[in-house]
Amino acid sequence: MLYPEHGFFDRFGAAAADGFRGVEYVSPYEYEPTAIAELLVRHGLSQALFNMPAGDWAAGERGLACLPGRQDEFAAGVDTVIAYARALDCRQVNCLAGIIPTGAGRAECEAVLVRNLALAAERLGAAGIRVLLEPINQRDMPGYAVSTTDQAEAILAQVGSDNLWLQYDFYHLQIMQGDLLTNFERLQGRIAHVQVADVPGRHEPGTGEINYIRVFEALERLGYDGWVGAEYRPAAGTSAGLGWMRGR
Repeated sequence: MLYPEHGFFDRFGAAAADGFRGVEYVSPYEYEPTAIAELLVRHGLSQALFNMPAGDWAAGERGLACLPGRQDEFAAGVDTVIAYARALDCRQVNCLAGIIPTGAGRAECEAVLVRNLALAAERLGAAGIRVLLEPINQRDMPGYAVSTTDQAEAILAQVGSDNLWLQYDFYHLQIMQGDLLTNFERLQGRIAHVQVADVPGRHEPGTGEINYIRVFEALERLGYDGWVGAEYRPAAGTSAGLGWMRGR
């Protein structure tokens, strides 16, 4: 979401120049993995995360995992993920649960989600890759299958795999439930990745209502040692808005 003024390949150099040590993005599948891997090496960057195949994004799909009748497509996507993750030396991927289709029942979709996550957790775990599940708010993605930490915990319990983790996005969870730091501390043992943006607007930390000074202090105090992904829409240019990252 950062550096929209640049094409995809040019964003790697821009991120490195601004002091980022890793990158993440919605989808690498439009590009050859060797081309992305070369950019990572050239700019000294790590691949922190990418999403599993999400279906037809332009048509409004936001993940395949909960969609009845798409299980074979989901399973084929696992093979694709393994190939890209190995090429990019990426150790974790986010599984977008998807939007519950019109006319489908939540119980049916949840059952499909649980089976697909179990498959992904097993096969990706054998390849040394973590699978993450992210609650996403209903304002930005109406009908999304997993929107709160309570829902995510219930899914994790049903799957029952030690290779299924939480992606904790402070922006989505502020909209849906708040109590950000209490829930983070309670769930920290299952959290593998953090993302930040402020509310409202989904702009830089410090532009809205979330006290990110307290958030970052808490991550440090609690010993969180994973990535913090800057998943926001720059309010007035990416580089100009990085004061939050540089302590000013």
